[in-house]
Amino acid sequence: MKVLAINGSPRKTWNTATLLNKALEGAASQGAETELIHLYDLDFKGCTSCFACKLKGGKSYGKCAYKDELSPVLDKIEDIDALILGSPIYLQAATGEMRSFLERLVFPYLVYAENYPTLFKKKIMTGLIYTMNVNESQMEALGYLHHLKGTEMYMKRIFGHSESLYVNDTYQFKDYSKYVCTTFSQEKKAKRRKDVFPLDCEKAFEMGAKFANG
Repeated sequence: MKVLAINGSPRKTWNTATLLNKALEGAASQGAETELIHLYDLDFKGCTSCFACKLKGGKSYGKCAYKDELSPVLDKIEDIDALILGSPIYLQAATGEMRSFLERLVFPYLVYAENYPTLFKKKIMTGLIYTMNVNESQMEALGYLHHLKGTEMYMKRIFGHSESLYVNDTYQFKDYSKYVCTTFSQEKKAKRRKDVFPLDCEKAFEMGAKFANG
């Protein structure tokens, strides 16, 4: 059993990365082989709209033809059993790096035919972990879920299963006094990180353990 996590945050030790590592700990607790990849370490682009992945009889049909540092990661995903993606929310959506990754991952497997079937060769578990500054009610009111649920739908269509973990009201700075950030209370943020973030970490751990058990 191989479980791969992809970090779409530029931070390697903060909220999103912490949750992804917890998910991998959960998978490892069930005997899975695990790996974490940081997208911001890679030099790559999003979809270039070459449509080689859709060309009839083409050598890259069903596979991204563009070659860069993301290509080995896309190849690796062909052989894993579960995939967990993590991203902070920037402007109500995943980071640009994660979005570019998703374009390259999902589009080649999506067939332009009735009901949009998938070319991915097997069913695997996929999870999406999102961290965000807003609380639960703000997430609903500001329409975050419309975009995030759309991504979950595509992942489920391509890979067979997808679920999301939303981690709200996260602690953004180590010292709020150094930044123009009067909208948020550092005291309240710190309390949430102390009381709630550990529970979110438990949920991430449980996701990883569940995925490792198929």
